[in-house]
Amino acid sequence: MPPLPRNEDEAEAVAAAVFTALADSTRRRILTELASGGPATATDLSHRLPISRQAITKHLTLLSDAGLVQTQSVGRRILFQLQSRPMAVAQSFLSALSRDWDTHLRALQHHLDQQSKDNP
Repeated sequence: MPPLPRNEDEAEAVAAAVFTALADSTRRRILTELASGGPATATDLSHRLPISRQAITKHLTLLSDAGLVQTQSVGRRILFQLQSRPMAVAQSFLSALSRDWDTHLRALQHHLDQQSKDNP
């Protein structure tokens, strides 16, 4: 399991990697398969999805680099398992961004309310 980010810059880097990984619909479908079907090999995933094993492997490498999947050796098989921690970091990043926007929007609303009271 990847370590928690130690600072805001690390958290932003994790979030950026997650957003990059999620930008591709094929990678989102792979994550959905892992979430619903549990750990799987690249071959297993290629049987479930209309994508070649080589293409799945390429996408799994990027998902692994983003920390969204982790490998586990079981005999001669390499299983890919979903990891939620990077997703939680990305969600926290979005929540903080949302709070910042909410603060600015409330300030704007207050300003506009004041202007309409002062200039009926």
